[in-house]
Amino acid sequence: MTPDEYIEQLDEPRRSQIRELHELIRETAPELTPHLQYGMLGYGSYHYVYASGREGDAPILGLASHKRYISLYACPTSDGRSILDDYRERLPKADIGKSCVRFKALVDLDRKTLKDLIRRSATGPS
Repeated sequence: MTPDEYIEQLDEPRRSQIRELHELIRETAPELTPHLQYGMLGYGSYHYVYASGREGDAPILGLASHKRYISLYACPTSDGRSILDDYRERLPKADIGKSCVRFKALVDLDRKTLKDLIRRSATGPS
């Protein structure tokens, strides 16, 4: 399945919201190639190695449509902490975890703040 096929198989209004966010990511971080990974849209890729020796590749950004919400996954860190900590107050209608921003509707999020988050995330983990 391609990223466009993933988006097209979604029901409205989710399809329009995911498409709009997909386009925002592509516009803000064009260097991150879209693909499907782990059943969601992924953008770019980075290689990780855990202390245990386990290693693999993961998307720098991920976008997934779930039954009750949309998830934007952003794993980059700065000085050993998730950059998402910087967005809790700026995205008050989102549920923000260590590497995930969950929200019910795209209209609940400030576009300027989303672009900033995408731009910062595009650099990958540090």
